[in-house]
Amino acid sequence: MSDALLEQILQLAAPRTDAAEVYFVSSQDTPIEFENNHLKSLQTKAVKGVALRVICNGRLGFASSTDLTRLEDLVDAAVQTAQIGSEADFEFAARNEFAAQNSATDKLDSPQKPQKLQDTPLDTAEFVQIGEYLIRRVHDYNADILVDLGFHAVLRTVRIATSQGLYAERSSQTTSASLSGNLVRGEDFLQAGSYDVGRNEEPDYDLILNQVLQKYRWAEQSASISSGSFPVLFLPRAAASTIGSLFSSVLSGQSVVQKASPLAEKLGETLFDSRLTLFEDPHLGVNACPFDDEGTPTHRKAYIEAGTVQSFYWDRRWAARADKTSTGNGFRGGLSKPSPSLVNVCVAPGQTSTEALIAGMKEGIIVDQVLGAGQSNMLAGEFSVNLDLGYKVEDGKIVGRVKNTMVAGSIFEAFQHLVDLGDVAEWVGGRAYMPSLLFDQLGVAARA
Repeated sequence: MSDALLEQILQLAAPRTDAAEVYFVSSQDTPIEFENNHLKSLQTKAVKGVALRVICNGRLGFASSTDLTRLEDLVDAAVQTAQIGSEADFEFAARNEFAAQNSATDKLDSPQKPQKLQDTPLDTAEFVQIGEYLIRRVHDYNADILVDLGFHAVLRTVRIATSQGLYAERSSQTTSASLSGNLVRGEDFLQAGSYDVGRNEEPDYDLILNQVLQKYRWAEQSASISSGSFPVLFLPRAAASTIGSLFSSVLSGQSVVQKASPLAEKLGETLFDSRLTLFEDPHLGVNACPFDDEGTPTHRKAYIEAGTVQSFYWDRRWAARADKTSTGNGFRGGLSKPSPSLVNVCVAPGQTSTEALIAGMKEGIIVDQVLGAGQSNMLAGEFSVNLDLGYKVEDGKIVGRVKNTMVAGSIFEAFQHLVDLGDVAEWVGGRAYMPSLLFDQLGVAARA
């Protein structure tokens, strides 16, 4: 044990519990925000907290707190909730288990060496200068665009300890940048945006600037499309929020145990186009981590390979209920209890460039930005999304922006009509690695 706080909590819990797990998180966020072309706020927020899970008489107890001076109260609360808690049908991570799983992973799955975090304080003045530069560049294209900008520099440390001898620690430093513009033309309101995240490095500011300007160029003209079935191209960010989120739902071990996933009884079956390979690599990307929020080591996993369903992802609780082993996918939102979650969802790219996919469309639409998660039955693999930003394609060329348009379908039907995947995948906010996806037939509903 190399952390006095976690050791103290375990010592307080030991006489009153059969087992205990302590989760500590510390984060520091420095947001710099511009609104309507002007600097709005610049401040630093720091948060520390601890979550405690215990097993008492075969039942689970849980408590969390951001007051690190009242540790006895934390233990009391966790023990009391165990009296009415659910049955403890799993064990907390143990030190020997952690070592055994790490040594069993092959070279491909071995965690990358952690990069050294910056020792110097973040230069907020530099972010302000970058923000002012990006605003000027957008205004070089169109001075009427109202620009919003956001930077977040986050330092985060997670520590986990259990009464079974486990101690694990990981730290990360990420910097994100989001750029969006609002353009009002009469009764028409056009918002276009992009963002990027860097781990131990700055985001690609030129990338997000060029993406925003490209969106505005494609949307300069207005276009219309009738309702019906058309080819639909999802650009990577739209593919991540629509297609990627659906796969995340139906591949969750929790939805499998609850019989809510349509894939629950489909392991080994080929349900999708053979060009679809969907996997997770927790050792790549902005959110890379060697272990999850339960102390279970992470590793690369193929969920769908060449269209065939291969596996699901599990935390410790739901894995035990299915008589499975945790896949290192138990993650928390803040100081909550862990639940099954993906580090990232990755789709292997195809053979055709996005430009060639567009050139091959006779008439169809491109989905660039969608509104929220859409109205859909996600656990059935269905989606129905309103286009926040989309474009009409005629004879292989983008002719303008479409409005008041919705795209609907299901991942099962869509991949029966896959034209191809783009030949280049890109990271979308660190949570997804996606190429463009072109489907030959999807339902399009347009309102005049």
